[in-house]
Amino acid sequence: MKIAILINDTTSLYNHRFEVIRGLVETGYQIEIITQEEHFSQEFISLGCTVTLLIVNRHQKNPLNDLKVLYTYYKLLKASKPDVVLTYNIKPNVYGGMACQLLGLTYMPNITGLGTAVEYPGMLQKITVLLYKLGMRKAHTIFFQNTANRAFFEERGILRKSTKAVLLPGSGVNLTKHLPMPYPNAQETHFLFVARILKEKGIDMYLTAAKKFSGPKVKFHICGPFDSSDYQTKVEQAVKDGFVLYHGQQKDMKPFFEQCACLLHPSWYPEGMSNVLLETAASARPAITTNRAGCREVVEDGKTGFIVPVQDEQAFLQAVEKFLDLPREERKQMGLNARTKVEKEFDRQLVVDAYVKELKVLSTSAHSSPALQGVVCADK
Repeated sequence: MKIAILINDTTSLYNHRFEVIRGLVETGYQIEIITQEEHFSQEFISLGCTVTLLIVNRHQKNPLNDLKVLYTYYKLLKASKPDVVLTYNIKPNVYGGMACQLLGLTYMPNITGLGTAVEYPGMLQKITVLLYKLGMRKAHTIFFQNTANRAFFEERGILRKSTKAVLLPGSGVNLTKHLPMPYPNAQETHFLFVARILKEKGIDMYLTAAKKFSGPKVKFHICGPFDSSDYQTKVEQAVKDGFVLYHGQQKDMKPFFEQCACLLHPSWYPEGMSNVLLETAASARPAITTNRAGCREVVEDGKTGFIVPVQDEQAFLQAVEKFLDLPREERKQMGLNARTKVEKEFDRQLVVDAYVKELKVLSTSAHSSPALQGVVCADK
């Protein structure tokens, strides 16, 4: 069976779904990855995958201009002739789904987050919901990373009764790669922020906390790329003022997880499941985050860290202060509790198993039903 994977950037595919791809290859599937930004191509090629570059502007928000994305997916999939198509991210889910319908291909979208266009009411939300309905209407299975996203799809009629919904533990976390680390003994407390530096990730609240609490024994670190020159200016000024340490985008986060006492993630970004929270917990570190879908599932308030209301700066500052007042042993126990939680609920092997299970169901159906020979999706 041949599987085509549509995704914006193979960086996230490598960092968060490499084990899924490897598991599918080891199960005997032939994989073609169609991506808009190809990084780590050699790592996928070494598994036996092929990588095809799709040249489009993935940040373009005008649906009319995105017709060329649909046409490009249609051409590539028609030439590829996959049995099943797996899609990730908004545009691959929407326009890839439309292309699959035109070609009669079975496809399974993964909702990695709703995106700002869907999150906030208005005309753009209405247009995007309509596009989702068109893209999802013949999906065989839709994978969700949190219950809030699934509820959104159900309430707006995007998830049809004929479509199977599977809830995943986000992208899961590789528990072998992200091992628990000894809690730091240093007299200093190091806080860590890891994300793209943009407003919705809570960078302003983090900078406020850094300005309020930083000192000889409390350090605030930032890892991640800038999304705008405005925030680059803000962070650079904070560095000059001496209350923030900026490290840029990092390929290896292990030294930073090892040093930090707690991750601060005051995000309200519409993501499926926060991977940095999962990796932090796997490293046996506590976190302070928001009561937001994709964040609250990972942290247990008072047990593995603290949860604060979304965009509530005062509550966030109080949580940071509360953490600073905790003795080292209580902080350490929070980290150990976090590791136990991800071992039980967020092992990436659970995601691998879910995909393999659904594909086996398709394969079995194809052999038993003439209407599904070639694993072509029947009209729903």
